[in-house]
Amino acid sequence: MSTGRAPLPACSGARRVPRRAAVLGSPVAHSRSPVLHRAAYAALGLDGWTYEAVECTAEELPSFVRGLDGSWAGLSVTMPGKRAALETASSASWRARRVGAANTLVPREGGWVADCTDVDGVAGALRAAGVRDVPPTVSAADAVVLGSGATACAALGGLDDIGCEGVTLVVRDAQRAAGTLAVARDFGLARRAVTWADLAPRDLADARALVNTTPAGSIDAELADRLVADLPSFAVVLDAVYHPWPTPLAAAAATRGLTVATGLDMLLHQAFGQVEQFTGLPAPREAMHRALAATTDTPLLPLPVPLL
Repeated sequence: MSTGRAPLPACSGARRVPRRAAVLGSPVAHSRSPVLHRAAYAALGLDGWTYEAVECTAEELPSFVRGLDGSWAGLSVTMPGKRAALETASSASWRARRVGAANTLVPREGGWVADCTDVDGVAGALRAAGVRDVPPTVSAADAVVLGSGATACAALGGLDDIGCEGVTLVVRDAQRAAGTLAVARDFGLARRAVTWADLAPRDLADARALVNTTPAGSIDAELADRLVADLPSFAVVLDAVYHPWPTPLAAAAATRGLTVATGLDMLLHQAFGQVEQFTGLPAPREAMHRALAATTDTPLLPLPVPLL
């Protein structure tokens, strides 16, 4: 299913003209995006291309972007600036508009185009984990998303991309999940929200994917065991948290023999689309995977085999 990706730029002369790119966020010093992008530019032979980390708040982002010159090929945006990035752009992909946030800005014709490759991050991580169609005895292709914030909204786009038909949001306050439920509606997903107190085994029993978007420390070992125990044997787990590792949820899933994807897998897969939009060239996925793996003890999943 199309997710409304921003078009790729023309790539003629890309190797001959040095360009600049950066990740904007606050705090941003911990970001691994420079590792991924620098590895990609080197593998692509883009001599003179640079990628840096820039400390930038949401309030500072509009003026920073407006002050950039023609040497810039693109910007990655992390928290807290993703909504500001969407509002600053002169145009946006429809998936960025649906999610309500942008992690990618690319200069086009005197303005900036916003996209949300976080959708690719979720979809790619789940594919790497081996998410698959549910058995024919199961009535729906459902997923469960823990949380209802910005990451959850991007996750909904990723779940739509892999063909999920419905989603259950697990939240503290069902009334405060209205905005995220609206995002699910816009992606064409059947949707419902349940509170943690009302979560029942039947809510997890048919899920082919469990996606955790809550902050680190939100799920303890007891809750993780309960969540994983109710999942079917064909489910995969995506935990957006990757430090410290393993998380209680990841440990519980591994004990049950379920495949687990992490926030680093998400980061890797969202970076592919950014590199392609910045350069107009196919992302060197293996080189980027190797570079990221070299920075962490958290295991990365192998790249999925491309669909023919």
